[in-house]
Amino acid sequence: MRVVREPGFAYQAVYRYLMRLMAETAGDDNTRLPSLRQLAERLNVSISTIQYAYSLLEKEGRVYSVAKSGYYARASAGLSSPVIGNDLLETLYTNTRRPGMRLLSAEDPVSVQSLDSPLLLLERELLRQYPRQSTLVDQPCGELELRGVVAARYTTSPQQCWHAEDVYIGADLRGVLEILVAVLKLKHATVLVESPCDWVILRLLQAAEVRVIELPLQACGGLEPQRLEALLNTEDVRLIVLSSGLCMPRGTQVPADNRSRIAGLLVKHGTWVLENDCYGELSEAMDGGCLRDLLDPERLMVFSTFEKFMGIEAPYGVVLSRQWKSELMRHFLMRSFRLSPIRQKAIARLYGNGRIDQHLHVLRRLLRERRAPMIHLLRERLSDALQVVEPQGGATVWVRAKRPVDMRDVFQRLLRQQVLIAPGELFSLQGLHRRHLRLNVLDHGETGLKGAIATLGDVLRLAAVE
Repeated sequence: MRVVREPGFAYQAVYRYLMRLMAETAGDDNTRLPSLRQLAERLNVSISTIQYAYSLLEKEGRVYSVAKSGYYARASAGLSSPVIGNDLLETLYTNTRRPGMRLLSAEDPVSVQSLDSPLLLLERELLRQYPRQSTLVDQPCGELELRGVVAARYTTSPQQCWHAEDVYIGADLRGVLEILVAVLKLKHATVLVESPCDWVILRLLQAAEVRVIELPLQACGGLEPQRLEALLNTEDVRLIVLSSGLCMPRGTQVPADNRSRIAGLLVKHGTWVLENDCYGELSEAMDGGCLRDLLDPERLMVFSTFEKFMGIEAPYGVVLSRQWKSELMRHFLMRSFRLSPIRQKAIARLYGNGRIDQHLHVLRRLLRERRAPMIHLLRERLSDALQVVEPQGGATVWVRAKRPVDMRDVFQRLLRQQVLIAPGELFSLQGLHRRHLRLNVLDHGETGLKGAIATLGDVLRLAAVE
């Protein structure tokens, strides 16, 4: 059978189908559900769409997974005890999958509005034009049409220009970052990163035995120029990793004057810059300036991913670089990423017809509307305990405890009450941000959000007293 075309995104239709399927089993425990591949063929959607629908059901405690076996329906039963380990990130990921958990830790901007459905619709149209993918030329660095579109989007002047040959597309963000670590020979090298920093980047650098020096962002959102210059003068810095504009998880934009000073120092010292543009499209800042526009493009590399602003059907990682062409080509060939050329063409057409820009306009507005009630509640009910960093984009809110609090202890206390947060120390390898939290602004419902914030407040006040 084919899935009935219902309003909403593809994963929502799959979610509803699975809910009806489980209802037919009368909620019996240990009932095995169809595999990802079986459902993909049955419902005529991608495996990643099925996976996303299952992950939603798993977060809600309706299903559970068994390694090498599949997914099973879960009957209503008492909740299992939380898993508390020594590795904070592992504990976070493990408990994210527990049934009944109220997730204040997630970061998924496109959950409020994705492009999955338009993308898949356009892909089906293109399949009629290119019925046999075997006739398409294999392009290990990505579909040329998409590479050209990305290059054009990043070009802002005759000096700050990019071409299709400067763009490399891989299966996912982690894959292309691992290639960059290898190409730049970062093992045992010194790399500067702004802090707080995405834990995916930090853990990858740590695994590659990179010497990481963290540069804490100031209250204004920028870096301290004097500290940066001192490090550039005294350390053998191979690379610095900085955000293009929106610094996540803080959700703030670097002030224009600070951005100019930092860029001037980097140009003066000839420092190689790896710009993180994963969240650049989610920025709501008015000046619209990007760090890369002030840098020497010959000493610059940029990485990003479509997934953060398009959805799980566009998981590809992207790198832009004028240099290291032969090395990048060799590593992409060695990786042998298996990328759908039709899916890439569909993404390129969404750029070309203006659909992505329309989507981004709506997505930024929806995220802003989601942030407002959470920020209001935090300030109304926890103003004595937390200071909110005003976000300028994204799907999270960064907060700081006003009194000394061990957020790891807060994390564990909340875990026992079925509330999951992301402590600030996750975003540092050097123990910074211990008084900070990252909270998501996803749809918890009015009652659920108020309850979670109230629980957070109780635990924070209790931890501060002790």
